Amino acid sequence: MNSVSPSPSADSARPADPARPASGVVAPPSLTDREPHVPPERLVAEMVPPPRFDAVRFGTYVPDPDRPSQSEAVQVLRSFAGGLGAKRTGHDRKRWFRRRAAHPGTDGPRGVYLDGGYGVGKTHLLASLWHATDAPAERKAFGTFVELTNLVGALGFQQTVRTLGEHRLLCIDEFELDDPGDTVLVSSLLSRLVDEGVALAATSNTLPGKLGEGRFAAADFLREIQGLSAHFRALRIDGEDYRHRGLPAAPAPLPEDEVVRTAHRTPAASLDGFDALLRHLSRVHPSRYGALVDGLGAVCLTGVCPVPDQSTALRLVVLADRLYDRELPVLASGAPFDALFAPEMLEGGYRKKYFRAISRLTALARDGERLAAL
Repeated sequence: MNSVSPSPSADSARPADPARPASGVVAPPSLTDREPHVPPERLVAEMVPPPRFDAVRFGTYVPDPDRPSQSEAVQVLRSFAGGLGAKRTGHDRKRWFRRRAAHPGTDGPRGVYLDGGYGVGKTHLLASLWHATDAPAERKAFGTFVELTNLVGALGFQQTVRTLGEHRLLCIDEFELDDPGDTVLVSSLLSRLVDEGVALAATSNTLPGKLGEGRFAAADFLREIQGLSAHFRALRIDGEDYRHRGLPAAPAPLPEDEVVRTAHRTPAASLDGFDALLRHLSRVHPSRYGALVDGLGAVCLTGVCPVPDQSTALRLVVLADRLYDRELPVLASGAPFDALFAPEMLEGGYRKKYFRAISRLTALARDGERLAAL
């Protein structure tokens, strides 16, 4: 991984960053000094469940007894995984998938779509499906919607179809359509993959027929959206956010000097000023945010404040997802995480993404609070 050090003249032009120590003091690593390069082959190889979900299985999912939709989702996905177990290749495999449905023995969509609020365990179930499917790791893929579109950008459309077309299962987490271009791209890609016999599974906070709503003129792309919806059987999962179920309120931000001290004494902890980090994220493609935090043991931030605009907010959402995937404790001073996004953002078309980011950062802040207390 390469890093770029700022020139002395650039340093002198900036206001002092409290996250950077005085001259002569060994500093923790800074995310703003990292310029990760991610080759296309790594994008493909990393399409597996993230480390947080390495050990999850259907048996480790604990349904809320007051929410029967959770137990139903487990049963449907177990059945779906069982229908993918036979090892078939070539023409026979394609014919089998064309007549096989999401529910063995029925006709209909060749995919399942888990819809529900943040924190009800959708990613846990999606990763459990990946693990339960009897296929080599190189014949099943797991990635976020952003990672899938990034893969198309890196490989090109036809090569992505050839690469994923040999898979038995494609799992897409956090399925969202943020612009018309993504709508057409993903609709075309999934149609081609279904024709190749690939089974689909996805999670989202939005029903497939409602994708894009509130973010662009979805009515203008109704055909594409309906085409996407036709690939899936939608399963609604109700429930409250398990990350905060029965837990105390989110921890208050830490004093800045405590964040800095913890960063210096914690192995592999990074330390950054929040404003500087947001500027750096604008120069790093979101597909590289996972590589940006490679090798870290914790992320320490000073001066957290509300994000200034929607583009910045959406980049922060992706970073929060990558931190959560890797179970990296977050220690922060400044504003609390539930004040990151302005009220108008939390009422707009991306509100579900913002609430997910708040939920995940809050969970990581609890881990950070425990780390600071050591």
